[in-house]
Amino acid sequence: MASFIQKFSLKTKNIGKRATKKYLEDALYKNLFKEGGEENHVRKNLNQFLKSHKSAYKWEVGKSLKVLRQRKLYTPALKLSETMEKRGMNKTISDQAIHLDLVAKSKGIEAAETYFSNLPEASKNLVTYSALLNCYCKELMTEKAEALIEKMKELNLGLSSMPYNSLMTLYTKTGHPEKIPAIIQEMKAYDVMPDSYTYNVWMRALSSMNDISGVERVIDEMKRDGRVADDWTTYSNLASIYADAGLTDKAVKALKELEKKNACRNVTAYQFLITLYGRVGNLLEVYRVWHSLRLAFPRTANISYLNMIQVLVNLNDLPGAEKCFKEWESGCPTYDIRVANVLIGAYTKQGSLEKAEKLKEWARRSGAKPNAKTWEIFGDYYLQNGDIKSAVDCVDKAISTGRGDGGKWVPSSAIVRKFMSHFEQNKDVDGAEHFTEILKKAKDELGVDIFESLIRTYVASGKTSPIMRRRIKMENIELSEEGKRLLDSISVE
Repeated sequence: MASFIQKFSLKTKNIGKRATKKYLEDALYKNLFKEGGEENHVRKNLNQFLKSHKSAYKWEVGKSLKVLRQRKLYTPALKLSETMEKRGMNKTISDQAIHLDLVAKSKGIEAAETYFSNLPEASKNLVTYSALLNCYCKELMTEKAEALIEKMKELNLGLSSMPYNSLMTLYTKTGHPEKIPAIIQEMKAYDVMPDSYTYNVWMRALSSMNDISGVERVIDEMKRDGRVADDWTTYSNLASIYADAGLTDKAVKALKELEKKNACRNVTAYQFLITLYGRVGNLLEVYRVWHSLRLAFPRTANISYLNMIQVLVNLNDLPGAEKCFKEWESGCPTYDIRVANVLIGAYTKQGSLEKAEKLKEWARRSGAKPNAKTWEIFGDYYLQNGDIKSAVDCVDKAISTGRGDGGKWVPSSAIVRKFMSHFEQNKDVDGAEHFTEILKKAKDELGVDIFESLIRTYVASGKTSPIMRRRIKMENIELSEEGKRLLDSISVE
């Protein structure tokens, strides 16, 4: 058997041999997604590949990791990266930066910090430092991010736009867009060349402060500077800003510029066009761009259909959405529950439970089991219509199903409050206790709000509990003064 090093060789003659239609059909990233983009299918195909011990070129692995990350399938991507390294694939510093990002997304920041600490000193350069900084920014860890970028300056790593972009994105997400102009000035002072992302996040910051004229000045500066070419993302961003501000005519003008910049026919650009034309309520343009997308990509991906159907539903064009769905069904290689969920959600919102149930069952028979989102949709319907028993059952099923990436599905705090409020108002202690038992499958800690609501339910029903005080202590819950008073009233030692 050839060594793994030989298997991952990038010799030109080997690539030449496989650069054929047959090779493209057998390429690793195509094998991973041959049954569609759902997590369970990708995991199964990845495991089959890894168990087979078949060869894969390094560029193939890199392409596969890129696609997996684009689809937010971080856990399978990390497994592939780790296994390939064990099999002898040498990692470049860029590969290590990607691996660090995957570790953070799959195992958490502490694991990413450990990975970074264990890297060879030669690998601790601008690329890997920037990757760690980006992880801090993604997790909204402002103090760690600010400390790290200061250390990067002290080490004279020669900062590029990337770390500044990460920091500006952090400030935007944490509600501090006012800090961004100072970062822009620092970049100018250190002669750090901005990129299109820099301009986009700068524009977003100004728009969040309702400074539309400032946004337009940034576009003008970008054009005057000339070093960074405006691309389709620039005009997608601008159109979105105008749409948010209610400036429909300016948004449409920006979308026309976006179309001009999409000469290379980027599928994501088409999807943004469809979404943004939908946001400004232009159904004719939505259909026109969809037609262009279909011509450019005859084998249209599930995600494109999902996006189009969602936009049509948002525009109340349910017949159009159903027609598009049937077109997708007629040609889809694998049935994707995510696409069906869009119509299921539309049916439940209009009160057509029978249609929604029928489509769910049809999807199941076609090979697509309900996912957590499916049960969430039905749960919302039952909750809104007062069928609490069925709603609780849907929550239970959603938690048992879990998220597509293997993580736990947890109902939103707003939904939990609605359930607990119902039990409290109806003096339903048994229902509240049953619901909290279900929540424990998804939440390590129920929290003070749930327990105080549970206590109020006991009070409303006139029931007492000999173990409630002990439960509160075991959960390490700090009740409010009112909560303590109510706990005293229901506790029977």
